[in-house]
Amino acid sequence: MPQSETKYFGTVSYDDQTVITFPAGLPAFERYRRFLPIEDAARRPFIFLQSLDDPLLCFLTLPVAALDPGYQLKMSAEDLAAIGLERPPAATAGLLCLAVVSFHRDGIPAANLLAPVVVNAATRQAVQSVRDDSVYSSCHPLAPAPEATPCS
Repeated sequence: MPQSETKYFGTVSYDDQTVITFPAGLPAFERYRRFLPIEDAARRPFIFLQSLDDPLLCFLTLPVAALDPGYQLKMSAEDLAAIGLERPPAATAGLLCLAVVSFHRDGIPAANLLAPVVVNAATRQAVQSVRDDSVYSSCHPLAPAPEATPCS
């Protein structure tokens, strides 16, 4: 069984069939193409996408459905082809849609619903699919903004 060194998880063993491949990489990370999804029961519903090409690179993601159960996926023909689909599926069955989580300078986490990571479960091919509309935000807040304490 293959193993990979990681910064956050130590040495991990994995099955090649669990590896997610981004044929064109991720925007700004094009040379990193193979990722291992790591789930931990204590951290659910978070899914870590650990690069198998760089032990220091790991993305924190959440299933889009955990953020918005009614999320409407929209993908370009090029993105569909990249993950082995000819046309949009009637539903997201067979697809794993993940929102990449980021942290702003103020420490408030946000999820990118504008450009979800979409994985074809059958092919294990993935793409970060940027929508061509503004129905969703790239900074969907995960936590309410902290309330200011009034002066006394």
